[in-house]
Amino acid sequence: MSMTISNIPPKPHQKPNNPSFSSGPCAKRPGWTLDVLKDALVGRSHRSAEGRQKLKDVIDLSADILGIPSDWKVGITPASDTGAVELALWALLGSRPVDMVSFDSFSAEWVTDIVKQLKLPDATLLHADYGDLPDLSKINWDHDVVMVWNGTTSGVKIPNDDFIPQHHDGLIICDATSAAFAMDLPWSKLDIVTWSWQKALGGEAAHGMIALSPNAIKRLEETEQLRPLPKIFRLLKQGKLNDKIFEGDTINTPSMLCVEDALDGLRWAKSVGGLQGLKKRCDQNLAVIAQWVAKTPWVEFLASQEEFRSNTSICLKIIDPWFVALDAKEQQVAFTKITKLIAQEKAGYDLASYRDAPLGLRIWGGATVETSDIELLLPWLDWAFAFVKSSY
Repeated sequence: MSMTISNIPPKPHQKPNNPSFSSGPCAKRPGWTLDVLKDALVGRSHRSAEGRQKLKDVIDLSADILGIPSDWKVGITPASDTGAVELALWALLGSRPVDMVSFDSFSAEWVTDIVKQLKLPDATLLHADYGDLPDLSKINWDHDVVMVWNGTTSGVKIPNDDFIPQHHDGLIICDATSAAFAMDLPWSKLDIVTWSWQKALGGEAAHGMIALSPNAIKRLEETEQLRPLPKIFRLLKQGKLNDKIFEGDTINTPSMLCVEDALDGLRWAKSVGGLQGLKKRCDQNLAVIAQWVAKTPWVEFLASQEEFRSNTSICLKIIDPWFVALDAKEQQVAFTKITKLIAQEKAGYDLASYRDAPLGLRIWGGATVETSDIELLLPWLDWAFAFVKSSY
C-alpha cells in the first residue's frame, strides 16, 4: 500500500552544521578554515630544511598518536593508502605462500593484485560476503597474511586481535586506512600497516603512510628482490632500507599544502585527547546511529553482528518491504532519489554506499564528524525515505 502525503514526517527544521559525510576524503575537523594553511611552504622545496622538518613532524606526530613502537619505521608514500598497500605487496610478497583475508571492496582489490597481477602461485583466499568476516581461525601463520582491519565499504571491522598469535613466521600486511586514529591496532602482532591522510583526520587525498616493523625491514633487506619495482615502490638503497624516507624525505614530491593540512589534523587530534579521544568520538557517532537503527523499521546495519560494526565507515541497508520488493534497477532509482533529496536540501552529502558494495547508506563516523551533526542528519533520512516511498 502506498503512503499518503499525511504519512510523511514534516521536513526537519535543522540541518547539520557540516553536512559532509563522505568516507574519503572525509570531513574536515571541527573549526577548520583555510586559514590553517597560512604557514604552508608553498613555492618551497620539500627537500629544504623547513620542508623536511614539516614532513618529519607528520611522521613523528602520527607515530606518537597511534602508539607505534619506537623500533618501527614510519614513512610517507605516494598515491594515498592504495599506494602504500601496493608498495607493500609488490616489494615484500613472493618468498612465502600468502593468505588473503577479504571482506570488502578494497581487500578484494588486494586479492586481484596478488592473484592476477603478481600471479603468486601459492595464494589462499579467506573470503566473506559484505556484512561478515571470514573464518579467521583458518589463517596459516607460517604464511604471509594480507588483510584490512576495517572494511571501508562493508562497515565491518575485525573486533579484536585474539586470533593473531604473538609470534608468527610470516609477515602481516594490514591495510588500516579507515581504522587508524579510530581503533586500537595490535602493533606488536603486525608487521606492515598502511593508512592515508584523507580518512580519519580529514586530510587531503593522494598521500599515504606506511609503518614497518623490524621483521618487515629484515625481510626487505635479506630477501632477494623478486621482481622489478617502479621508483615509487622502492624502499631500499644499495640493499639497505633508505632511512631518509622515514626521516622527512619522500619518494616523490608531496604537496606542501597537504602537508600543512595533515599537520593541522594531527595537532587537533592531540588536542582532543589523542587516540583515546578520537576513539571516543567515533564510538559516540556509532552509538547515535545504533540508537536510531534500533527504533527505525526501514533500515538495519549491513554488519551481521554487533561486535563487527565499524565505528567509522557505518554501512546500512534498507529492509522496508516496499523497497525490498522492487527489482534491482528500481531500487537504485528509488535510492538515488532519497540521497538526492537530502543533498538538494544541503542536509547530507555522499551518503550512498560504495559502487561495488550492496546498495545502501554509508555514513562516515570518524572523529572529525561531530555527533551533533549525525543527530541532525538522521531525521532527514527518515523524511527523505518516507517522501520517496509515498510516490510508489
